[in-house]
Parts: sequence; C-alpha cells; structure tokens
Amino acid sequence: MVSQNDHAVSVTNLLEKAVGRWPDSPSVTYEGHTFTWQQTGERCQSLAWALAGLGVGVGDRVAYLGFNSHWCFELFFASPMAGAITVPVNFRLSVDEMVDCIRDAEPTVLLVDPHHIEQGRAISRECPWLKAVVYTGDESAPDGFLSYEDLLKRAEKSDLQQSGNDDTLIIFYTGGTTGRSKGVMLTHINLFTNGLGGLSLYNTVERETHLMAGPMFHTAAGSRVYTATMMGTHTVILSKFDVLEMMTLVEQYRINTMQLVPTTLQLMVDHPQFAEFDLSSLRMITYGAAPMPVALLERALTLLPGVSFAQSYGMTEASPVVTVLDGDDHSLEARRLPRLESVGRSVFHNHVRIVNEERQALGVGDVGEIAVKGANIMKGYWRAPELTAAVLQDGWYYTGDSGYLDEDGYLFLVGRIKDMIVSGGENVYPIEIENILSRHPDISECAVIGVPHEKWGESVHAVVRLKDDAVVSESEIISYCRERIAHYKCPTGVTLMAQPLPVSAVNKILKSELRRMISGDAE
Repeated sequence: MVSQNDHAVSVTNLLEKAVGRWPDSPSVTYEGHTFTWQQTGERCQSLAWALAGLGVGVGDRVAYLGFNSHWCFELFFASPMAGAITVPVNFRLSVDEMVDCIRDAEPTVLLVDPHHIEQGRAISRECPWLKAVVYTGDESAPDGFLSYEDLLKRAEKSDLQQSGNDDTLIIFYTGGTTGRSKGVMLTHINLFTNGLGGLSLYNTVERETHLMAGPMFHTAAGSRVYTATMMGTHTVILSKFDVLEMMTLVEQYRINTMQLVPTTLQLMVDHPQFAEFDLSSLRMITYGAAPMPVALLERALTLLPGVSFAQSYGMTEASPVVTVLDGDDHSLEARRLPRLESVGRSVFHNHVRIVNEERQALGVGDVGEIAVKGANIMKGYWRAPELTAAVLQDGWYYTGDSGYLDEDGYLFLVGRIKDMIVSGGENVYPIEIENILSRHPDISECAVIGVPHEKWGESVHAVVRLKDDAVVSESEIISYCRERIAHYKCPTGVTLMAQPLPVSAVNKILKSELRRMISGDAE
C-alpha cells in the first residue's frame, strides 16, 4: 500500500497497520472466497486509484447499492483513500426512494452488485451527473456498466489526498420509516472512537472470527468494518440475513462473535434445525436495534450456556454505541434479573443524561429525553443544517428516545418520545407492556401502540402474533396483562396477526405501519 496520510486519526492508517501486522491472516470471507489482509489492502489501494481515474476527488461521494459483500467492505476504505465519502444505499428501498437518496447525496460514482442491475439502470437514467456506474460482479459487466475487477486491474497509480480526523468518512441514511431519510455524516474520529470503545467492552480477541450478519448500509454492522482493522478480525460476510445460512456459517468457519437483533435471535432459537448445528465456537453475541424481550433473552441464555451476551443501545448519530449491558449483567440470578430490562451503562467515550422538555437535567428515576455527548457523536445531517441544529446543542445530541437512569447509572428505555401513549392523562410506555406480553407462553412477537380514543385521547392497543397452533383470545391476553400491571396500562384492544409483524430494514418492528393498519394514521 502507498501511504500519504499524516492525519492523526484515519481509517486508512488502521488498514495499513492491519496489513503490516497480519498480512497473511484472513481479513474477509465472502461466498466461500477468502482474502488476506495483504490482498484486501492491495485491492482497496487499487480501487482508490481507479476511483480517482473516474474523476472522484476530495469530498466527492461514492455510493454502493447491493447486498453485503467484500466489494462493499473494500469501498469503505477505498473512498477515504481517494479523499471521498462512502454512501451505502439501503437495498430494501423502492427504486423511487433509492433515487431520492442518490439525488440527495449526489455521488460521482455508483457501485452496483449483481442483484441490483435493474435498479442501477433506473438510478442512472434519473441521475445523469453520475460519471460512472460500476458492476461489482466477477463476470462480465452488463451494458452500460464498468467492471469493478477490470478497473482494479487497470488502475494507474496517482497521488491521492486522503481524508481523516474530522473529515466526513461515510454518510449513513437513517431508516426513513416515518418520512424522508436523513444522511448522517460520521467522521474518522467518530468511528475510530466507537471502535476503540468497543474493544474492551466486548473483550475483543486478536484475529478472532466475526460474522457480519446485519446490513452494512446500517451503522451497527457497517461500523464493524473499521473495528475489524484494530484487532485483525476475520470478517465472514453474510450477503443478507438468512437464519439457516447464518447457522451454517457459524459451524463452517467456527465463528466467535456475531451481532443480532431480537427478531433474528428469535428466528435462530425457534428454528427447527437449531439443535443440529455445532455453535460451540461462539464466544459472544451482541444485540441491539430494539429492546430485547426479557423472556426471549432468558431462553437464549439457557439454550446457549457457553455464550456471553452483550446488549448495545445506540443510534446512527452516535456511530452507533451509547450504552452497553455487558456479559456480567446477563444473568438469570434473581438479584440481577431487573438489570436485564435495562440497556446498560454509558460507554467510556460518552456521557448520558436525562433531560426535561426544557433540556434541563433530571434526577435518578425521572423519565425524560435521553441526551448523549462524546467524540462519537455525528458531525451533522447532510445538507440539513436546521435539522442538525434541532438535535445538536452545546455538544449534546438529543435522541428523541425517552428513559431514566437508576442509582447505579443503568439506563432503562421507555420508548420513543412519540411512541409514548397518553391515556386519560396518564403516560403509558409501550415497552413495559411489551415485556409482559413477551413472557406469555403462547405469544411469538408483540408490539404496543396508542390508538385514538374519544374519551381518553388514546387507548392502549396490542398487536400480537401467536406461536404455531396456539389458541388465545383477545380477552385472555388482556386478563393476562391485568394480573401483572396497573389496569390503566393494559391493552383495551388486541389485534391477532397470522403473519410476522412488519419490520424495517434493520428488523425493528414498524409501529408506524401498525398504526396505519389499526387506525389509519399516517405519519
């Protein structure tokens, strides 16, 4: 690799050091093909030269549309080598939504994988400023596309002005489940801070093997690309989530760590072939993106007794980790059980506080908005200064999530502020009811929302999917809740669904969609 990077903090420096320390160790495996750190470094350097040859310069954007792959992994380093900014595109969006994203980011070059050729063509027609659309497959490129592999082979060396420090490294677009997506600008320092903080929290072991199971267009998975360089981690990439393939890869490559969300953990432990796989190599499973139902966690701890669990709470704007509930707190001992309902304590590199509507700090046990401050907090929203100013003040990021801190500093989520239900003047927090429902032996998944009510303003409504062959009535579910929590918190109505609850690209239950289904509300 050719280095011209004197930035104090740069992911390019991290890659160079990984190449120097572990040149012959595996860096990435994708669809059965494994690359060493030396090979990955060389491919990233060639791609950076190729991008420069296509007209990519300092501050330009390079977008990637496709499933998880080694090509995406390489772009995450090649773009900053060329001084550019990476823009991963959510492949689950409609073509119109993809076009909106590309129009907002205005990339110079778009990379497209073999599964999204038609979407790439549609984007190219709508975005004439694109200088090139590059096909990442190993075979010949379709008409109108340049070949990624040919570009690497023909790349000519050139002087590159690499980015670093507070330069924008990557723009992750938020889910946009309730409106237009926002581009979150994360810097080298943001992602370096996040990665460094995670090494001790997750007891990271040098050159262990990690399964990349989540979508790389989301920061929870995408940030792990950079963390991998710090300890020479071997990243086995799952192109898109499939529970059977995931367990197959764990057994085949002796995976040590992987990252899930509650819905994917549920799919794994519920799978009829779960017991047939040798998952003994697993050391740690981290999870996040949505609160974990306590009943599911208790079950996972029992079924995977040799695995340490760690929960991370965060958001794209925080690169993404804010708090961690570590392995020591994942215990079925009675005295520790209450902590399983928390999301842990703030990580070493940031501060967390709870504030009221005037953004004044609240005391222990008081419910309010969660605010975060640290070197992991985003630079801002891309081309949206007003939105940035609304959530970033005096170095604090105001999350829009509500919760409280206990006397030991553990953070308990109460939900999104907009998800709070106000019924008859009482504040009702869905997560409390969802934790109760998740313990019902016949309930597979659940969500609680507020629906309009003439007398009370809103009423509590549960949306439930039962386990196969289970038969439970609406009244029985309501009674189950009334035996366990205050009556004003209990559902007054229940919708039983035969199909899985709708989820976003990162497998969060879409409460906005449920509200539309139940009451016709549009957000």
